[in-house]
Amino acid sequence: MGISDLAMAVSADNHKGLLLALSSSLFIGASFIIKKKGLKRAGASGIRAGVGGYSYLYEPLWWVGMITMIVGEVANFAAYAFAPAILVTPLGALSIIVSAAMAHAILKEKLHTLGILGCILCVVGSTTIVLHAPQERAILSVKDVWELATEPAFLLYLMAVIAIVLVLVFHFVPQYGHSQVMVYVGICSLMGSLSVMSAKALGIALKLTIEGVNQLLYPQTWVFAMVLATCVITQMNYLNKALDTFNTAVVSPIYYVMFTSLTILASIIMFKDWDRQNPAQIVTELCGFVTILSGTYLLHVTKDLVVYNGLPTHLSSRHNMGSGNLKRPEDGERPVDEIPLRRQDSYHVP
Repeated sequence: MGISDLAMAVSADNHKGLLLALSSSLFIGASFIIKKKGLKRAGASGIRAGVGGYSYLYEPLWWVGMITMIVGEVANFAAYAFAPAILVTPLGALSIIVSAAMAHAILKEKLHTLGILGCILCVVGSTTIVLHAPQERAILSVKDVWELATEPAFLLYLMAVIAIVLVLVFHFVPQYGHSQVMVYVGICSLMGSLSVMSAKALGIALKLTIEGVNQLLYPQTWVFAMVLATCVITQMNYLNKALDTFNTAVVSPIYYVMFTSLTILASIIMFKDWDRQNPAQIVTELCGFVTILSGTYLLHVTKDLVVYNGLPTHLSSRHNMGSGNLKRPEDGERPVDEIPLRRQDSYHVP
């Protein structure tokens, strides 16, 4: 094969990877809305997921959303087989735009101008980090990944994640789970960073096995598989709670930002990515983190804005002016300013 033929083959693979990545974003973005519709339908006839119910498991529409998400994840995984991560990963940000647009059109969930700007900043910051991320290191065996995962630095990160998740689940979820979106999304994102590391290890093992070097004989492969299953189940459980309780247009970007940031952090610790980068690249990535924080802040400060008499007004201010208490039907005694980022359709004016 000549140089020109090789270049054409590489270009064709990149096009396939690009199409798979775009398809992945569309499927994943749509899955948020489909699952949300399923959760709402299930909550109307049973116990809502946000208060610990699992009636959504009997709702066909929720399973359509789950299958759509799985298709998107498979397409995303396949995209990495054809195109480099520097091309595929940033396109994941498109799922935020897809879900926000569909939430506005289908679920009638509104995001204010500053909230939209916050989403844009989150996408820009995340994209900046990913575009300047280092290339993946070569791994020849699942044992190599196990050695990286059992080094002191990553073990410290692993123990910190487990400790934080346990504190969130047993202390913060009962008290603040229904009023602070960061509780549910934080659990999903922390567990997500571990699931990606496990999925990467398992993917390497499967790839090497297909190539003829059997990795299924090593117990490390099955340990990574069990960790992956545990993390994914936990992620799905608390993501369902977040989607059922809070505005989809807010859950999606915050989840994407936190998940991406923590995954990159876990990868830096486990695979020592910064050891292969120059200071300029590292500073650029840090600037990306600052941009993400700015976008997240904008999302939070605009979470309770409503349009009142043609002007954006904070819910708590409207409440103090005597316009009535905007309450949820199922917990009417809860004050307005304790219900940030709620679904728009879960309020009514008495």
